[in-house]
Amino acid sequence: MSGKLFIVPTPIGNLEDITIRALRVLKECGLIACEDTRQSIKLLNHFEISKPLISFYSYNQQKRVPEIINKILNGSDIALISDAGMPAISDPGYILVKAAIDNGIIIEVLPGASAAITALVGSGLPTDGYIFCGFLKKKSGKMKKELSQAASLDKTIIFYESPHRIIKTVELCLEVFGAQAQMCIAREITKKFEEYIRGNIESVIKQLKSKKEILGEMVVLIYGKIK
Repeated sequence: MSGKLFIVPTPIGNLEDITIRALRVLKECGLIACEDTRQSIKLLNHFEISKPLISFYSYNQQKRVPEIINKILNGSDIALISDAGMPAISDPGYILVKAAIDNGIIIEVLPGASAAITALVGSGLPTDGYIFCGFLKKKSGKMKKELSQAASLDKTIIFYESPHRIIKTVELCLEVFGAQAQMCIAREITKKFEEYIRGNIESVIKQLKSKKEILGEMVVLIYGKIK
């Protein structure tokens, strides 16, 4: 009898955000596929969970998928987790889910932490419609094109950015949207130094430049028509 594939979200910072169901699944499954075994073992040790781990990340996922699918077809229940948040959302997982569907495997997706949705709710920007862009292209020309295409839909735009690129990216947003478009940057969500930086784009740039140091992964949200 075939096993199941469980997609299990993990906390994005505060370990108290893991669900009771997630803990039960991780304890009961036969194997845990994880983005970085070194990171995942910290989480599992914290909750006193001891299970075999297999790495599943961007550069080895093509190789791992057949192996994992074969184990499930032979009766193993396997959980997929990422370093933080929901697997397959700007993290590995999509091709494994697709392969499981193609092989008739039952998939259970557990609800849980998502940096994008958490930031959206706390941003103060419209939540009735949004465009999630993940990580934008790094080259400014391609980034501008992505932002312009998303902005044409008149919804809140959400994307991820690293701290060392954030000022340059926000300055590019200023070029695309103009100074008065509304922006929110959420960083260190659920952690001790959680912060929401809100205002028009020009104001957000000033707030960022006033900081001695900018740390933590960023969720950037923008609402406003392109100029």
